[in-house]
Parts: sequence; C-alpha cells; structure tokens
Amino acid sequence: MYKFVKEYEFRASPRLLYPYISTASGMQAWFCDQVVVDNINHRYNFIWDKTDHWAKLTIQKLNKHTKFDFVRHNDMQDDESSYIEFRLDHNDMTQSVYLKVIDNSAMEDHEELEELWDGLVQSLKEQVGG
Repeated sequence: MYKFVKEYEFRASPRLLYPYISTASGMQAWFCDQVVVDNINHRYNFIWDKTDHWAKLTIQKLNKHTKFDFVRHNDMQDDESSYIEFRLDHNDMTQSVYLKVIDNSAMEDHEELEELWDGLVQSLKEQVGG
C-alpha cells in the first residue's frame, strides 16, 4: 500500500466545500463518474469507467472531515486498508481553506497520483469557483 498526501488551497468556505466530499451528488460532480448509495448496507459505490469500487463511510465530521474505506463487495471486509480521506482546514489569517487529500491505495506511482489528484481538484475548483 502507498499513502499519497497533498493539500490544496481554496478560496471557499468549509460549508460550501463539505458537500463535495461527503455526498453522492457532490462527489459525482468532480471525483468519479457516478456514485450510488446503498442506504440499507451503508455503502457507497464509486464508479469509474464502468467499474464498481465499494466503500464504507467510516468518518464524517460536519464541514471538516470524511473517510471512505474501500471494501470487497461481497463480504464488506476492508480491501487491504485502501481508503480515501478528505480533511478541510480553515486558516483564519489568510481566510483560505485547505483540502487535504489522503489516498491510501495499491497505486504506488507518486507522480501519477499527483497528476490524477491535481486534475480532480482542478475540476472541484471549477465547480466551487475557488
């Protein structure tokens, strides 16, 4: 497993950004092709290129933090500790908000991950105008 961590600065409030890291519609706007929520089993299906990636929402702190642990679809067991975590931190001096992305996955190419996340976050910035 490889842990990728990077912070991105936004000129938008945590309250504006939070739905984009915590709701199906918000995440679908920038993060993946589609998000389907299974409310019965409390799972999220992130779909990229018609491929399912099931996750459990394991941390949710309003306007601050979310974490999705990826799981094998059939048994809901953690998928070798793969997860994506988003943290929002507000800097009072600059009035900036920083989105910290933590991607713990089997992908180990730092440059490829950085390029991927830079592109995704650019899409998010276009959505929120920040």
